[in-house]
Amino acid sequence: MKLLITILTIMLTLGLANASGFEKTAKFRTITVEMSSEKPLTTGINKVTFEIEQKSKALKEAQVKVKVFMPEMPGMPAMNAMADAKSLGAGKYEAKLNFSMGGTWQMHIFIVTKEGKKYRVKSSVNI
Repeated sequence: MKLLITILTIMLTLGLANASGFEKTAKFRTITVEMSSEKPLTTGINKVTFEIEQKSKALKEAQVKVKVFMPEMPGMPAMNAMADAKSLGAGKYEAKLNFSMGGTWQMHIFIVTKEGKKYRVKSSVNI
């Protein structure tokens, strides 16, 4: 009986660990973006945090915009949404992204540094 309870406890713990939120890393040249969410991404509005580093140092005081889109497919128009990310300090930014339906969404993260350099980091997410 104790063995059964132990096995069930381990399975439940592993199941909860895998049910954590969303995490993904994207890179472009010297820029690394770590995306995360407390909850798994779903249709509707999702709060996503972006930790942005340039040459392994937090990128502070940047303007960050995020575009998510799904290209046109037979019987379905193209869909897209754009959001400005607000700075949380220390190279962290937060944006509310709207995924209007399930599927694979392309994500482009537009970054303008305080020096005026522009970067676009591309990724994708499955909803």
